[in-house]
Amino acid sequence: MTERKDAMPEKTDGPGAGCPIRGVLDRIGDQWSLLTLEALETEKKRFNELLREVGDISKQMLSKTLRHLEQDGYISRTVYPEVPPRVEYELTELGRSFLTPMKTLIQRAEQNHPEIIRSRLRHGAE
Repeated sequence: MTERKDAMPEKTDGPGAGCPIRGVLDRIGDQWSLLTLEALETEKKRFNELLREVGDISKQMLSKTLRHLEQDGYISRTVYPEVPPRVEYELTELGRSFLTPMKTLIQRAEQNHPEIIRSRLRHGAE
């Protein structure tokens, strides 16, 4: 594989070091990232709104997920100088561009879920 001159240098450690596919899948393939991105699809939201909408996620895990999605550029975080401070999260252009493949993946999972479950049962998997 040849190195592109305009390519960003990759870290030598951490999620997906040296491999763009692994780096993306490590981040968005976790248990909560897709659900969080989906919750932000239509409008910006505050932390507690996301907590309710994603459901069954701890505050700590949602905080970690939001931090990772922000670090990778999928969402932006805006802090308003109010008392108490108001913080809102919304999709960036990168996050919006991910909605189409994300929806395709979700749709495929929903359509094929019954067959996957039948196959798991045939093979004795949980």
